[in-house]
Amino acid sequence: MPAPIPSHKINPMPHDHISPARRRPALLAAVAGLLALVASAFSAPVPAAAAAISTPFLPKPTGPHQVGTTSLHLTDTSRPDPWVPTAKTRELMVSLWYPTAAREGQRAPYVTPKESALLLKGSGIKELENIPPEELSRTRTNAFVDAEPAGRRLSLPLVVMSPGFTWPRSSLTGLAEDLASRGYVVASIDHTYENFATTFPDGRVTTCAACEHVNADDFGQKVIRNRAVDISFVLDQLTGSHPKWKGASLINPARVAMAGQSIGGAAAPETMLKDSRVRAGINMDGSMFLPIPKSGLARPFMLMGAPAGDSTWKRDWEHLTGWKRWLVVKGAVHPSFTDYDMLLRQLGVDLGGDLKGTRSLDITRKYVGAFLDLHLRGKPQPVLDKPSRRYPEVQFCSLPAKSCQ
Repeated sequence: MPAPIPSHKINPMPHDHISPARRRPALLAAVAGLLALVASAFSAPVPAAAAAISTPFLPKPTGPHQVGTTSLHLTDTSRPDPWVPTAKTRELMVSLWYPTAAREGQRAPYVTPKESALLLKGSGIKELENIPPEELSRTRTNAFVDAEPAGRRLSLPLVVMSPGFTWPRSSLTGLAEDLASRGYVVASIDHTYENFATTFPDGRVTTCAACEHVNADDFGQKVIRNRAVDISFVLDQLTGSHPKWKGASLINPARVAMAGQSIGGAAAPETMLKDSRVRAGINMDGSMFLPIPKSGLARPFMLMGAPAGDSTWKRDWEHLTGWKRWLVVKGAVHPSFTDYDMLLRQLGVDLGGDLKGTRSLDITRKYVGAFLDLHLRGKPQPVLDKPSRRYPEVQFCSLPAKSCQ
């Protein structure tokens, strides 16, 4: 964890650590999972994007199934909330995406208008000031609310997702919908009080209490350890003897993986070390605040990030002792591994990356899906063996090599 930064230099949108080489103004203004200096400390403006479209949208999923979605309100009575100790239980909101036979229904909202307003305001991005506060709530999704799950008993692998710090579970919707269309159950978690807005069924909206502690020396480690506990609790609720979802019998508890972005990705190794149910993990552009121990992590793991690298990845690479890949996506910035690079580009805001249109999500869907198909379904994936002409932006890296292939 970097040394504490004076409070007047903390971005209103707290961030993980970024190496100096990656401190581009556009990225600093956009990154919601990383500690950094305020973007106003840099003089270069964020470049203008193409004209905004009328309605932001997530591209259609690529799999053969229609997609259903629902939300779960889960309460862990065994522990108080780590950020608000007066809350005697830990409450979580979880979104599930899954295959369905339904051909029509109500499309799921991306976020509520209030969540959209809090997210845009909390970002501190000057270029978003002219966007209506509720704009992200207008995003067109592809999943049907509360559609009946489809599949055979114990047939569907489960992927748990953890978003970046201050970002909600919905930030990974484009990836989640695609995996569900390919026959996965996806559970994305709002780690309460670690993002700008979580809405509960009774109308309560919690905000980022954890943001008050970002300068603490052990902040990153605390977030990661807390998320590992959250994720194990969610697995209990989905695969235990008294599951909280009506479609839980479709889940194969022997085929579970985790994917996360930013500090959510950094939480994947800790979760795997603490919970043997998680067979494989993916870190999308997250600094490893909590080192992998020298005893190593022997299960499959993939690092996938933006150029310029991360010193913690180099440190921990040798401690990944099982199947592993390190992919660098040329032209990506930190939000490119969420929906936001694509959606904000649709709204006329360029975050500084070079991946146009839906390309950032197309790449993430392709490589995350291939990793999961290989390690949860045993299906060979040549795209993970070497660079692809269809995806020239994706470079394969390894140590001690000095450059990517």
